[in-house]
Order: sequence, then C-alpha cells, then structure tokens
Amino acid sequence: MNTIRIGIIGYGYWGPNITRNFVELPGSEVIAIADLKEEQLKRAKAKHPQVVLVKDYHELFKLELDAVVVATPPATHYTIAKDCLEQGLHVLVEKPLTLDSQQAKGLIELADSKCLTLMVGHTFEYNTAVQALKAYIDSGELGEIYYIDTARLNLGLFQRDSNVLWDLAPHDISILLYLLNQTPVSVSAQGVPCIFKGIYDLAYLNLIFPSGIPAYVHVSWLDPCKVRRVTVVGSKKMAVYNDVETDGKIRIYDKGIEAPAYTNGFGEFQFNYHHGDVTIPNIRFSEPLREECQHFINSIINHTEPCSCGNDGLRVVKILEAAQRSMMNGSTHEVIQW
Repeated sequence: MNTIRIGIIGYGYWGPNITRNFVELPGSEVIAIADLKEEQLKRAKAKHPQVVLVKDYHELFKLELDAVVVATPPATHYTIAKDCLEQGLHVLVEKPLTLDSQQAKGLIELADSKCLTLMVGHTFEYNTAVQALKAYIDSGELGEIYYIDTARLNLGLFQRDSNVLWDLAPHDISILLYLLNQTPVSVSAQGVPCIFKGIYDLAYLNLIFPSGIPAYVHVSWLDPCKVRRVTVVGSKKMAVYNDVETDGKIRIYDKGIEAPAYTNGFGEFQFNYHHGDVTIPNIRFSEPLREECQHFINSIINHTEPCSCGNDGLRVVKILEAAQRSMMNGSTHEVIQW
C-alpha cells in the first residue's frame, strides 16, 4: 500500500485544513469530500476540483477508499466512525473521539476486531513545542513538578449543541496526559453558563494525578484575549509554553524559591528566592496538523498503533465525563474509574 486513498467527512471549520494537508502529502490521495451543506461543497470544489463531492457520506463506501477523516460535530462522531469501520476503513476522528465513553470503547473494540487504525485528532501531541516541553520535564531540568496550569481562552466560537468543556478542554487534557504520561485519579470542575441557559461557556478543572501533581485547566468562550498557555512550575525551574507567540513559544525561567529550615524567630524565617536567566530554546517548527496527518498515513502503512490512538481518546472522554458530572453536582470531587 504505497498511497492511501482518503475521504474527508465534514468540510466546515477544520475540514479545509485537513484536506489541504492530505492533498499535499505524498503518501495520500484525497478521493472524495462529503458534507451536508451545499455551500461547503462549493468551497471544496473551488479548492479541489478533481475531488468527488457528495452530501451523504455513505456514498464514499462505493469509491474503494482506504481511510476516512471524520471532521464533523462531536455528536455525530460515533455513528459515522462506526459506519466507516464496519466498511473496513481506517479512521481518524477529530477530538473528542465521542461524547460517551461506552461508545468510545465500542469503536476501539470494532477497530481491533478488524485490525484497523483508529486515531484521534489530539493535534498538540504532534506539536514540536509540546514535545520539547515534555523533554524538559522528563530530563529533570525543571526539578520536581509542583503543578501545571493551562489556559485556553477566546471570544467564541459558541456552539448550541456542545459546551466549552467538550470543545476546548480536550486539547489541554490531552497535553497533560502526554506531558506526564499518567492518567488522573480524580477531577473536580466548575462551570458557568453566561450567554445561553444550560450551555457552559466558562469552566475550571482541577485534576489530580497519581504522582500527586495537580493540574488546573481554564477554558472559556467568553474572554477578550486569545490565550493558549501551559505553565509548568518545578522546584528548580519553570517553563511556559505560549502557542500564541510566533517566535519563542517556550521560555524556561531559571527562577525558584527555597523554604528555610524551621526556626522560632520570625526574623530568621526568610525565604530564599532565586532569579536567573530566561532561556528561549530554538525549536524547529513543523505544522502540527501536517505531522498528525503524516502519522495517520504511517500508522496505516506500517500497521503500527498511532500515538493518539483510540484508547488515548477514551481516556480524554472519561475525564470529560467525570468533569461534567462534577459541574452538575456542585463541583464535587469525582474519582475517575479506569
């Protein structure tokens, strides 16, 4: 299998970017695009006149495809991915994998039974800056990790059939799982529906990992500033990944604090603050989505499990479910059953 014949299902917000990458990659050929909206198909026709265009994704099953990408609203992911797997197609699903962990398990079992690749679009796992941040954590250069704080804020895009938790938090949760290589034991969450009744447009999550490291996730559709930031605070150094920056997305701060030995006198009880240099590592930039698409192709050709596999997607869904329960139950501490 030298060239993977691909169909794109959904040409809305993210579909054009996915299509562009698979068109440009030498190991793939985009055969068809499916979208229910006529205006989206017209956009696709203008960009890719050689591609077959259909409204009903079931029409793709007649085109001898090898794989599909599901870039539709999250509520449709399970049904579409299931139909495609049953047709013997490898599947890349945009985040979140599903809105229900039992459905996610069903997709994983179906893919395994047919020896098919099931991959989730956790794009930040393929981001070179996030990979560099993980290398700093794993090397011990930051010391003992005290906590990690993430913020993903912007004005819009509001969705009536979802909420900010399921829309934005999958990114940061997948980043945390990747950075720490652990699954959290519990989560608590707070949310506020500001614009539409019952639709949370602001949420705060607190996750506790087995190592004892806490992580905090702040997501919002209702903020005047676009923020995409991960802060890692260690006993030796601190690191900030700012995805909004065009250059220097990671900064390493040689700063810290040491508590003094216990004394009875207040005058002797002085903290030792350490202020050093700020390092901006030179990180080779590569479009994360391009890396993700190439990884999907490689996984199919080489019969290898992708980094953001179905089980990776299931973990994120289970955390989101627990966070949703916490928000519904007055921010209770929810133990995550693995």
